[in-house]
Amino acid sequence: MKLIILDRDGTINEDRDDYVKSPDEWVPVAGALEAIARLNHAGWHTVVATNQSGLGRGTFDMATLNAMHAKMNQLLAGHGGRIDAVFFCPHAPDDHCQCRKPLPGLFVQIGERFGVDLADVPTVGDSLRDLQAGMAVGCPTHLVRTGKCALLDDAQLAHLCEQVPGTQVHASLATFADYLLRRDADSDSDFRSLD
Repeated sequence: MKLIILDRDGTINEDRDDYVKSPDEWVPVAGALEAIARLNHAGWHTVVATNQSGLGRGTFDMATLNAMHAKMNQLLAGHGGRIDAVFFCPHAPDDHCQCRKPLPGLFVQIGERFGVDLADVPTVGDSLRDLQAGMAVGCPTHLVRTGKCALLDDAQLAHLCEQVPGTQVHASLATFADYLLRRDADSDSDFRSLD
């Protein structure tokens, strides 16, 4: 199974300093939904791993979170794409859970649910904690310069990447999809040339 783990806020949809609290505030990053659809059409399954401390803080409830994800899936369907599953941490930072990124609990759950070796599963996010959670379970890490990362200068970006060696940086989820699909095509042509 070809699987990708995506962060949500700042990677798929625009992030907000005051949290995304309603479907109206859930606004896709330009090109992100199309990128997911292109990956799906190439045989990639996409899952989301997201911290949603707004639940633990009482900022919004489960029905509202479900409505946000229903909007995401509806908009994705319009592009012929889909998210296979959303894994979320509902806890506030002081709850000391194991599922809040940068801890790898959500990633462990994903590996168990899909029965995959996470060493072959790329993860994409816009912050250090996204990368640290993926690194903890051996995922290849990819950083997008949207969301939180859009505010970093080159020195800050280099410092962040030093903390998670091997991280590849992309302008957006759309350019990550370009990279992955090009890599797949190159790999297929190399394989055919061996026949």
